[in-house]
Amino acid sequence: MTLEELMNDLQGQKTNQEDSNHISLEKLFNDAFMSKHSSCKSFDEFLIKGNFQVKTEEDINNIPDELFDRHIVRETKFANWKSMMETANMEYNLK
Repeated sequence: MTLEELMNDLQGQKTNQEDSNHISLEKLFNDAFMSKHSSCKSFDEFLIKGNFQVKTEEDINNIPDELFDRHIVRETKFANWKSMMETANMEYNLK
């Protein structure tokens, strides 16, 4: 499964059409965003570096918040997942 297919699946998007109310994680955490705000060049690299085995939405939901937040603090400029998501949404909406 490619990263794009994974991200589409995580967002409940089985086709290439996007729901206007949802932005894919791949678009939010694109390579430019990850390079700018983290030590990783891609969101996929970020997940691999954290040793997170993510294949489904359930996998991402099953990552303990504290564990994911610690990885975010180590590898990004953010204090937690919430602030990373907020910044990604803000930057995406500015485009």
